[in-house]
Amino acid sequence: MKPMSFERFGKISYVAETKTREFIKYLEEEKIAATQCKKCQKLHFPPRADCDACLSSEMEWAPLSGKCKLITYTNVHFAPTSFRYDAPYTLAVAQLKEGPLVFAPLSKGIPENEVKIGMELKLTPVKMMGDRIIYEIRKP
Repeated sequence: MKPMSFERFGKISYVAETKTREFIKYLEEEKIAATQCKKCQKLHFPPRADCDACLSSEMEWAPLSGKCKLITYTNVHFAPTSFRYDAPYTLAVAQLKEGPLVFAPLSKGIPENEVKIGMELKLTPVKMMGDRIIYEIRKP
């Protein structure tokens, strides 16, 4: 039996083989969207196929501005195996203008000495090699 490997752990980006396939289309169009429960109106980001508040499966797409404020962040210097070549990097939690919290990498284009809690930022789709796409938090 081959031992378990963590080489690819955490390196899985969004793929179009899920019930939230539309999310990929939004990202490819450089747009951000959440799912919103038709029953209780709760916004979900990243999108969910079912509402965790009322358990309804009646969801619809809700475009988001991407505008957000930095809530907290951490600088990662010792990373999991899959991210070791990306280190150092910054992970952030930001609150979207529409309400949901988002956990995402902070753009390396923002110098560490400029990162401030409460700063205005923007959640932005980023195309990667191999037709993969993710999102990161950047300056507006």
